[in-house]
Amino acid sequence: MSFSLEQHNIEIQQNRESWAAKPLLRKVYSQFHREISHRLKPNQPGLIVELGSGIGSIKQLIPQCITTDMFPNPWLDRVENAYCLSFDQGAVGHLILFDVFHHLRYPGTALREFSRVLAPGGRIIVFEPAMGLIGRIVFGHFHHEPLGLEEEIEWNAPDGFSGREPAYYAAQGNASRVFGTAAFHEQLRMWRIAEVKYLSGLAYVASGGFRGPQLYPERLLPFLNLIDSGLSRSPKLASRMLVVLERNGPDA
Repeated sequence: MSFSLEQHNIEIQQNRESWAAKPLLRKVYSQFHREISHRLKPNQPGLIVELGSGIGSIKQLIPQCITTDMFPNPWLDRVENAYCLSFDQGAVGHLILFDVFHHLRYPGTALREFSRVLAPGGRIIVFEPAMGLIGRIVFGHFHHEPLGLEEEIEWNAPDGFSGREPAYYAAQGNASRVFGTAAFHEQLRMWRIAEVKYLSGLAYVASGGFRGPQLYPERLLPFLNLIDSGLSRSPKLASRMLVVLERNGPDA
């Protein structure tokens, strides 16, 4: 589903307001960012880059990360477009996509561009909605973006696509469909899926996220984390997933 691209920047401004007003949300996101930081390979050559950084909060845990988005904002390092990155070939050691993959209308085209800028041994770290029971209920009924589970995923962009002015797109179920099943095994042949981790995300869901009401006091976060650790053992319950990709080699 496509929207006005300007909607993306409107959401960024709204998210900054929520971030400032909700200490609990900041703590929950810090936990998510810690999961990502644990997947950074020590001594991996190349830059650490986040695409679609939004409010740029990842710098609080990974200060050396280069934050980017499609819109210039004073708290971000640079403007970047996933389909035509300005980084040199092999310059990036880690690419982080937090709630960005489901905005890629043509994921195969984007992944080819990612492979160009990645250094040998580099990683893509993807953090996304998961379509377990909690994810389907929460993101399907209480989030303004569609799941897109019945929509065809257009892996490659059509001829003539420049990527420089892509329309706004969202399909929250795409990561589960691409990385959580065998349906896209052939399309992913140039990548090794090093890890897929599922999280129940209950502490995040009950925090209300950026849009909804907070359902528990900040002091109960450790208790919610304890429940999360148990529920996260079952991917069928997950609302979040973390995927680590490594380049396999030349295109087949």
